[in-house]
Amino acid sequence: MQAFVFPGQGSQKVGMGVELAAASAAARAVFEEVDDALGQKLSAIMAAGPDDALMLTENAQPAIMANAIAVLRVLEKDCGIVLTDKADFVAGHSLGEYSALCAAGAFSLADTARLLKLRGQAMQAAVPVGVGAMCALLGADLDKAQALADAAAEGDVCTVANDNDPGQVVLSGHKGAIERAVALAKDFGIKRGVILPVSAPFHCPLMAPAAAAMAEALGRTPPTPFHIALYANVTAAPVTDPADVAKLLVEQVTGRVRWRESAIAMKDAGVDRFVELGGKVLGPMITRSAEGAQVTSVVAMGDIEALAKEL
Repeated sequence: MQAFVFPGQGSQKVGMGVELAAASAAARAVFEEVDDALGQKLSAIMAAGPDDALMLTENAQPAIMANAIAVLRVLEKDCGIVLTDKADFVAGHSLGEYSALCAAGAFSLADTARLLKLRGQAMQAAVPVGVGAMCALLGADLDKAQALADAAAEGDVCTVANDNDPGQVVLSGHKGAIERAVALAKDFGIKRGVILPVSAPFHCPLMAPAAAAMAEALGRTPPTPFHIALYANVTAAPVTDPADVAKLLVEQVTGRVRWRESAIAMKDAGVDRFVELGGKVLGPMITRSAEGAQVTSVVAMGDIEALAKEL
């Protein structure tokens, strides 16, 4: 069995998609459709920056999705690979869940781009700059990370945002609490804590205004019936009902990304191969989480052509 997975924020970089667009009309069509849907030349920012424009959450989220779907379209249109024939499940890390749902047919490409633009804007607006922060805990498992978060909170918000793999957990919350967590990390048997260069504290209760905005947006643009079960971030379990998907996408804004558990659950369900489209971030996390799983990360034309031969 195979699962196709889609990366989240942090995988963006200036120059993304340039090679694909030069080599494939199918990729160019994706970038043009996203530009049209957003009414901006996002593809130009992806190609040439500036870096600080691409790093903006409202640009990074649709850009990462567009890049991943461009890889998928090249596979489909240039290589004749049909996702529904090859994938038993899809999953995505945070915003990657929208890419996965687009790939599975729950949202059109244009709607996915607009939803992610709004999601990025809503997340940025939810917390004033400087009030929140996030940190990665290296050499931490979930129990250690939770104990540290509880100790560092001191009345502030400090929660586990991403359980990425057995040795990397991300905390999110008020800036003071996150700074305390980094300072205390070694006391809890954690190798170290690193403040992340993010513009808002994602996946924690401070994102409640963004969750409300997404509930409204998904009410206007609900997911439609789709073809491949999604392993949802907040449950680490498969979902196929569009109404359930909408509810889980709202919960995901403030809830934990249970990526480690999702990788293990997919492996336990029979997945022996994971294909990461549009990034090389999730592959190592999956390898560390789901022992024995085969992972292929696909970004460039050469990667796509090699994968097509294997599939």
